[in-house]
Amino acid sequence: MTRVFLQPDDLRDLVAEQWGADRRLTALHRLTGGSKKGVYRLHLDDHATAILYVWASSENYWPPVSGVPDDPFTDASGVDLFATNYAAITAAGVRTPRLLMLDRDGRHLGSPLALVEDVGGVTLETLMARDPAAAVTPLSTLGEALRRMHTTRGSRYGKLTAIASGAASQSRSTEDVVQERALGHLDAAAVRVARLADARDRVAGHVRDLRSAVTARQEYGLVHGELGPDHVLVTACGEPALIDIEGLTYFDVEWEHAWLQMRFGDDYRALRPVDLDLDRLELYRYAQVLSLIEGPLRIADTDFPNSQWMRDLAEWNVTKALAAI
Repeated sequence: MTRVFLQPDDLRDLVAEQWGADRRLTALHRLTGGSKKGVYRLHLDDHATAILYVWASSENYWPPVSGVPDDPFTDASGVDLFATNYAAITAAGVRTPRLLMLDRDGRHLGSPLALVEDVGGVTLETLMARDPAAAVTPLSTLGEALRRMHTTRGSRYGKLTAIASGAASQSRSTEDVVQERALGHLDAAAVRVARLADARDRVAGHVRDLRSAVTARQEYGLVHGELGPDHVLVTACGEPALIDIEGLTYFDVEWEHAWLQMRFGDDYRALRPVDLDLDRLELYRYAQVLSLIEGPLRIADTDFPNSQWMRDLAEWNVTKALAAI
């Protein structure tokens, strides 16, 4: 598809309505990293800035996929999810960029949008690499925020919008959802990767063995869903602020911690996690390895601007998946 991104003139009415007719947009920068929505930094004539999220088809690089029906992490994007999740994460006492304005109906741009506070462009990932000493306090504060989230309990799992509407399916356990999701990712990836195709039965058997060790549970925590240090911005006063919150869901906290362990590496210990079920953690860790083969290969077939990075990520996780068996 031909992608058309926003230009400054597109935002003239939005800026006038939000900040006044005498205000002017002096620059508009589309930020890199987003693959499901457009993220732009607005620069105004008084040097103020704000961040614009736009949920438009031209901003979404992901091709459609038939996922597991009750998988709460499938299609975790959209203005309704953002609005509901913003209310939930702030109620849990977790810092995220402050919401300034929400347009659900596409009144301004023809697509839903949100304006949020600009907390700066320094990610925790950058700070950890550039100045580890300066990252100590934000890491500790992030750990406290995650414990508040993960001890915000619910008796049902799923997207918050689905739970609120009564549409969240509870017909299966979370571990069965993850098992089916993992086997689906394996089948899709095996079509593209000969080494996985050759080992498909052994990998599937490993998934089922990990699932068989997990005992039942019926209480869930509030999790981000895909939280790495690149999804945490550090404000000028050193506060960590979580972004990309559309994937927020009630689920097993082990799902979050499998991701955190992978993405934070040795710094994971600084987060001082809640107690975890190690069998459940191991199943979820392996399921995420398989998802990081299938997903990157799928988006690499599109016009995503860094396709080779995605292919390299998939290859890295093929090696990890096969090493486990």
